Amino acid sequence: MKLTELYWHRITPLHLLLWPLSLLFGFFIALRKLVYWLDFFPSVKLHVPVVVIDSITSDDAGKTPLTLWLVDNLLASGLRPGIVVRGNLDNPGQPEAVSTTSDPISAGDKAVLLVNRFQQKCPVWVGGDPAATASALLKANPECNIIISTHGLQYPRLERDIEIAVVNFSDASFGNGLLLPAGPLRASLKMLQKVDAAVITGAYPERYDMSRWAKTYTMKLSGQTVYKLTDPGDRHPASVLKDKKLLAVSRYGNMPWFFEQIQRTGLRAGMHAFNDEHRYVEADFQKLENEAVLMPEEEALQCRDFKQVSVWALPAEIWISSNELQSLLLNRLKEKYPDVELTAVTD
Repeated sequence: MKLTELYWHRITPLHLLLWPLSLLFGFFIALRKLVYWLDFFPSVKLHVPVVVIDSITSDDAGKTPLTLWLVDNLLASGLRPGIVVRGNLDNPGQPEAVSTTSDPISAGDKAVLLVNRFQQKCPVWVGGDPAATASALLKANPECNIIISTHGLQYPRLERDIEIAVVNFSDASFGNGLLLPAGPLRASLKMLQKVDAAVITGAYPERYDMSRWAKTYTMKLSGQTVYKLTDPGDRHPASVLKDKKLLAVSRYGNMPWFFEQIQRTGLRAGMHAFNDEHRYVEADFQKLENEAVLMPEEEALQCRDFKQVSVWALPAEIWISSNELQSLLLNRLKEKYPDVELTAVTD
């Protein structure tokens, strides 16, 4: 169990100290937005539309699969998106282009996943400041006519046209409902009243009043196909692994979804979890008796150069409750592109 699970997902005596710090954190977030709204600090307005997809919790909450879904739809609708990702803590914060050969350890798992999925169709850049990163991306790729940022709800310096909040109400991510550091929330639930759309995963909790929230959409994560890292273009049903002595490996952050998918597909596998900061090396698997290793796709990409281990990736796929979210996004974008014909792509 991670240390944060000892207090982020329950109320303990330690919260007598943590709760005042959470109030201070919330005050800081509100103050930062206020000073930009009052123009005490200049914001950055790009010449192309900006869509921010972000989680209000400390984990991903499904925003990466949602970004994949959105970019697929934008490409099919005739737009040329560029993607801005925060990267990881090892990134020094300077804007940097990501390529299919980038090291996931330095660029971040999610950034490498995005660039591998879209290849040359759209650029992916990482950086600590979304405004600076988006500006650098557009300068290097002037053909891009829309920016998708996977972080930025709490960073008002970058002006945006559409905000989508991803909310995972599972016990593993939503926790006790308190702001950092007393809980896992990076933003108050009041933010869900101000965004353009809220995409929900997990069971809706009865203890929260959702009547004033923005329009909500249900998203479900699934994983039904797998591929071998040595042949990423050849996708198979997950059942192709049913007769192998299989080891399922994941970090704690992906563990709830990943292990649930293992059970749904009917695979029999040994389970092993690493901490969220773990960097995979081939020695992690050489002492374990198995014929194949199955990992979440974003983590498996760290293992592309392994020679002695057969590694398979399980991509995350999403299902959204209706086409209304797609229509909302395209209608907003038509306001920016009145001369471009944008066509909704049905499932």
